[in-house]
Amino acid sequence: MPFEDRSAMKQKQEFVRLASAEGANVSALCRRFGIGRTTGHKLLARYRSAGDAGLAERSRRPRSCPKRSTPEMEAAALAVRAAHPAWGGRKIAHVLAREGFGTPAASTVTGILRRNGVELGGLGGGAQPFMRFEHAAPNDLWQMDFKGHVPLRAGRLHPLTVLDDHSRFSIALAACADQTTETVKDRLIAAFRRYGLPWRIATDNGPPWGDGGHNGFTPLTVWLIEIGVAVSHSRPCHPQTLGKDERFHRSLKAEALQGPPFGDLAMAQEAFDRWRHVYNAQRPHQALGGAVPLDRYHVSLRPYRDTAEPFDYARDDLIRRVQQHGFVSILGRTLRLCRAFAGKSVAFRPTATDGVFEAWFRHQKIQTIDLNALPR
Repeated sequence: MPFEDRSAMKQKQEFVRLASAEGANVSALCRRFGIGRTTGHKLLARYRSAGDAGLAERSRRPRSCPKRSTPEMEAAALAVRAAHPAWGGRKIAHVLAREGFGTPAASTVTGILRRNGVELGGLGGGAQPFMRFEHAAPNDLWQMDFKGHVPLRAGRLHPLTVLDDHSRFSIALAACADQTTETVKDRLIAAFRRYGLPWRIATDNGPPWGDGGHNGFTPLTVWLIEIGVAVSHSRPCHPQTLGKDERFHRSLKAEALQGPPFGDLAMAQEAFDRWRHVYNAQRPHQALGGAVPLDRYHVSLRPYRDTAEPFDYARDDLIRRVQQHGFVSILGRTLRLCRAFAGKSVAFRPTATDGVFEAWFRHQKIQTIDLNALPR
């Protein structure tokens, strides 16, 4: 409509009064006021129906929106967000679909949150994802690490995290008092008894699973090899090697560690157990197409045994017992392996290069040895 200046209401009133006069030519009046005939007759109809009030500017917003979210869906979206303040539109949309609210788009849920004054982006997310790669089956690889030092009201908390690479299933989330070998071993044994043995565990190079040296074996990793679990270490300064566990740490921080410090380890473990269930069984995972880790995980068929089974090396292997401090002799040469193997039997296997051997402990290659470079 052309009534755009400050006297638009007065012009409308003038128009309808003139057009209402007996014998008035409405079409001519429309031309004089610079409006279309449809607009003119619409104003007349509104005036006759409601008087001057009918001339007031009306919102162009539709009276109803068939695509607008139902009040039930909005309430459900807000309830999920209230329970999980770090979740965004994608995760909440998957939860709503799972609970029978159709298939809402993530943008729809985001719109619901914004309309209701929910501040987005304050917790979690925002970082560029690592290039994704996953092993083909559950228990092919577990990733393990500590989530730094978390303050308690008195003392410190060391969250130990173990994650299945294929399914992102949280194998263990333990509130530990320290980062010692025995602490990690106890938590791993509990996990092995429930979920079985993985084929391999990946860690970084720090203690207690790495010595920061040239081969990184420790009493903990030697024990893992003995019970049938291969061990690998990430490359220095390459956290993406353990990218899934690093991402798990971000979620843990955003969703379980945002409140005030826990009173003690027991309170921390109770909170961890609650959140771990949500993470494994309720929280949609973008990399899993909105599924939850429990949808993709199954236990290992390899049982844990308290005593390591005997291991037979190949007949052509040169078997040597590692002495104190990791020293061993082979073909008149003395060399030093990692001291974590002291008292263990290792095998030396010749390669295609004369004088070059591979050192193996059970199923795990330790290192390559060039006897030509050693003094006689």
